[in-house]
Amino acid sequence: MKINSFIEKTSDFFRNYFSLNGQLVSQADAESAIREGVSFKGTSIVILILAIFIASLGLNTNSTAVIIGAMLISPLMGPIIGIGLGVGVQDFSLIKRCVRNLLMAATFSIIASTLYFLISPVNEQHSELLARTSPTIYDVLIGFVGGGAGIIALGSTNKGNVIPGVAIATALMPPLCTAGYGLATWQLNYFFGASYLFIINSIYIAFATFIGVKLMKYQPHKAADPLRAKKVRKIVYTLAILTMLPSIYLTYNMLRDNKFTMHADEFVKDECRFPDTQVLDRKAFYEHGERYLSITLVGKTLPTDSLSLALTSKLKYYGLEGTKLQIIQGGSMSSTTESGVGDIYRIAQNTITQQQSTIDSLKNDLKNTSRLWDAGQSIAPEIKVLFPQIQQIGVSTTVLGSPSDIAKSDTVNIVLVNTKSALTSPQKDKLTEYLQARLKLKDIKIVSIER
Repeated sequence: MKINSFIEKTSDFFRNYFSLNGQLVSQADAESAIREGVSFKGTSIVILILAIFIASLGLNTNSTAVIIGAMLISPLMGPIIGIGLGVGVQDFSLIKRCVRNLLMAATFSIIASTLYFLISPVNEQHSELLARTSPTIYDVLIGFVGGGAGIIALGSTNKGNVIPGVAIATALMPPLCTAGYGLATWQLNYFFGASYLFIINSIYIAFATFIGVKLMKYQPHKAADPLRAKKVRKIVYTLAILTMLPSIYLTYNMLRDNKFTMHADEFVKDECRFPDTQVLDRKAFYEHGERYLSITLVGKTLPTDSLSLALTSKLKYYGLEGTKLQIIQGGSMSSTTESGVGDIYRIAQNTITQQQSTIDSLKNDLKNTSRLWDAGQSIAPEIKVLFPQIQQIGVSTTVLGSPSDIAKSDTVNIVLVNTKSALTSPQKDKLTEYLQARLKLKDIKIVSIER
């Protein structure tokens, strides 16, 4: 009994707060208000074009306030909500009129924004423009929830500021302006991305309106054909699903990129800590299906090969296994804060000097390496006489890195020997003394190999 009483009280509580009884206008009044906003002639089309110019100016100057103003002025919401109403009450002539008016409005909007961006002297890509080119599942939800709020407000006696809020939240104008920008600058990825965002908003506002009409139990028109109405509903559901699918894929890519960037930031923060070298910049990105992490260091120059090897081995602990590491090193920290033409010239000169020093160092290393390679061939006849048990000999050099301190490294000269029988300690010492004198090298390590 107590449980039943609790359930009943809880049910009454929610029913009291969420009931729409007494707060809705009649179906006829709601339909009349919606049908008035469907038409696109005369003043409506002029206001729409002016709103497009305002939104284009806002996108061009990256001004959020101007863009919001354009969304409030725009009459685009009318035919979209009209489509949802037409599907809900099975008024097919209303659906046709709304679709035709919406297509005309979108066409005029894109033409107007294209003309604006063709004559605009500023074609820089701002954040407000870029935000309209990669729609995700969140845009689907915004369109659906916004459309739901819109139809409830239109059917309510207390409309408040809901409709202007829905116009801002669903952002119908900026995608059309961005599509025009894409055409004007011939960047078709902008055009298709922005057009897709406009389609998402339009379809899901209309879909939410259709659901709202059903929930408010609006009666279908008497002359409606049930079979045709069923067919139209199937088309609506199919369009809603097909429109959603690409956004799910784009959302997956967005979440994947965010996760990659987050792990890369964590990796750089934890692993790139050096006494006299700091991280100037980091960039995690995808290119041709591969993941890259570019790290720019400033300060004391570190041995790039050893550093790259040590850092690459730790990528797997941060979920970055397979990521290609790019390490860029530059001069001291103080040089990055200098300004002025003279300072820039000096920085450029320092950079050229450092690069030339690196080239000279590499040339010297290559010369020494080539000399060691040739030495193995030149001393082979002497080795055959002095150390008959040695069948093959090769001379090389390598760099040994320290796992405990990746900034430290040692260069070691290695002599690889293939022998008939193992060399004794005295023989190794004698061979080392001979090679040091013959090759004029101080540090030599003899390594026996088997073939």
